[in-house]
Amino acid sequence: MPKKKSEYAQAGVDYTMIEPFKQAMISAAKQTMDFCNQYDVEAITDVLHAHGAAFRYTGDQSHIWVKTEEGLGNKNWIAEWMYAETGKTYYDQIAQDLVLIIAHDVLAQGAMPAVLTDHVAAGDSEWFTDLQRSADFGNGIVDICKIIGCSLGAGESPSLKYLIKAAEPVKSAPVLAGNITGIIAPGDRLITGKELAPGDIILGNPSSGLGANGISLVIKRALALPDAFLTKLPNGNTLGEEALIPAKECVTLVKALLDAGVRISALLPGTGSGIAKLAYDKRDYTYTVHTWLSEDRIPPLFCYMRELGVTLEDCVTTFNWGIGYYVFVCPEERDWAIEVAAAVDEELIELGVVSEGKRCVVFEPEGITLPPPGE
Repeated sequence: MPKKKSEYAQAGVDYTMIEPFKQAMISAAKQTMDFCNQYDVEAITDVLHAHGAAFRYTGDQSHIWVKTEEGLGNKNWIAEWMYAETGKTYYDQIAQDLVLIIAHDVLAQGAMPAVLTDHVAAGDSEWFTDLQRSADFGNGIVDICKIIGCSLGAGESPSLKYLIKAAEPVKSAPVLAGNITGIIAPGDRLITGKELAPGDIILGNPSSGLGANGISLVIKRALALPDAFLTKLPNGNTLGEEALIPAKECVTLVKALLDAGVRISALLPGTGSGIAKLAYDKRDYTYTVHTWLSEDRIPPLFCYMRELGVTLEDCVTTFNWGIGYYVFVCPEERDWAIEVAAAVDEELIELGVVSEGKRCVVFEPEGITLPPPGE
């Protein structure tokens, strides 16, 4: 005879349903404990339990800790839609996106991503019972953490019946977020952005595609199509497959630049606000982009958005438009930065220059001027 559910479980929080997911994540965390050692950070496993984790710096250099929290937004809603239609969870790719959207913000300060905690909040306990999805998410966390040197220390997985409700036709989709503690060692590698100055060169590292920004616009447009996310694109991928290509990690690139002693004025993830984000600094600087990716290198999903009628200005201020990370350097460092990137099989493209003037982005390839983010 089935065990009667507690009144708490009947109210929407059933720990017997949530427990399989927790166990999958604990298993994933244990696999990552040594990953942060490359940054001279060590997990104190004696206190590794559900309430958190302890880490210490084992090196002998001056050091600074950096902490950043981020959320993935709506991207896993697409994964849930595709899972229902195709039987593939895509949550290994979602895990990569979640980790990288946080790691790349930590990176912008010159910090290496050492310790991760994740937060998976679902609108019902049933979401946590899917063993395949849980395994894919855990494996995805392990895979990307191994690449970037990050250890999963702890996490949270609540069922929030009264707060979270997915938009139809998806039945349930959790809110995914997390934070990363990064380390800068030696401490003089701290990048504040204050060194940014007129004359600096804007370098760009190409993206793998959509990443985690502009998702709501993609969902809106896709749901208006007869086949929605199963719509075929010219490259053979479905719209959903293309949208779920995970972001490309930039930790390898930035670590190489820092290790080589490249003097970096500023680092900037190519996320929200698209190309307009170049004008993130509040000073009166003009960011003139004179060169961009060739048309055949613009991610297919972005080109398809244009075919659907999304204006060019909406596209370049919503999507990364093909550049995932920006590196600002003085002219004397330009060639060295490009060479260091190539040595680790990364690409830095000279895109433009910073100058004194009205705070805006002049996007010369398309002949448009973009106001700063939020204006």
